[in-house]
Amino acid sequence: MFGTTLVEIRNHIEELATDDGSYVIVCGRTGEQPVPTTGLTFEDRTTAENAVRAATQYRSALRRYDPRVPYYDLIVSQSDDVRMVSARPNGTWDTKTEQERGPPVFEIEGDGGQQTERIEFCHRVASSVFEALSDTGHRAVETAVMDAYFELAETTSSPDELCLRLLESMATELHYRLESSEQAAVLARASERLPSRPGADGSVEATLDEMQRLGLIGSYTCSQWSPNPEDGTKSVEITFGEYALSEREGRLPVLPVILDLYRRRGASKPVSLHVTREGDEWHGRLAVSAESKGVGLASVPIHSKMTG
Repeated sequence: MFGTTLVEIRNHIEELATDDGSYVIVCGRTGEQPVPTTGLTFEDRTTAENAVRAATQYRSALRRYDPRVPYYDLIVSQSDDVRMVSARPNGTWDTKTEQERGPPVFEIEGDGGQQTERIEFCHRVASSVFEALSDTGHRAVETAVMDAYFELAETTSSPDELCLRLLESMATELHYRLESSEQAAVLARASERLPSRPGADGSVEATLDEMQRLGLIGSYTCSQWSPNPEDGTKSVEITFGEYALSEREGRLPVLPVILDLYRRRGASKPVSLHVTREGDEWHGRLAVSAESKGVGLASVPIHSKMTG
């Protein structure tokens, strides 16, 4: 037995992994490497098979939080033989266990490949936050997010829309139920559990590119950094449209954006995000600092105009 919580299971899988292994775990149907084995390699097939069993338990445990987590047919493959392919065009998944094939449970119209990847990204964000909440002892927040999610699940049939609404609910609960310092600690810990893409850099443009690639935002603009010697911060102006998450109670949920910034910025943590609506777009002034602690920015207030 290797644990019952998401944190314990993930730690067990990471202990099995090695930096230069020859075996990886992929979905036998899509070629994807889903959470929690994304980017991990294993020394031999036996070890990788143990990791498959743990990963299956992990994703089953994750379904206690989100019953619509995609099912994958997890298999072991030598990394030299892996041919990463896109998901099925209609975005379907199996309905049985991770090791069994079955008929499709969801069908996604339009760009199914992108939407399938966006759904998986949303689940990665959600599971990382759940793990961070569990790790820091914020069980009440976990319960509140789950309750809100189950209410949404009763009225929302689209898996893509449901994932987006889950992130909105999660961002809202983090804002209302945690002090800023507590929220920042959860976000920092959660960001450490998000896998890094090959060649990823720490720029804001890289975060916005990733959000655009996943279909979370449409077009965007980003200014050069402007330093503020008085408080040791530096700020950047960003504008983006077609944001997939919706405002709630006068606030904009920016959880996936902030988590990606935490992951990329290293010592420079986001310390403020001032947001206004400009027509169909959102305009924001983001400030980061290497000298100050990060603050809770999962959901930020929408201002009527920019100041300063």
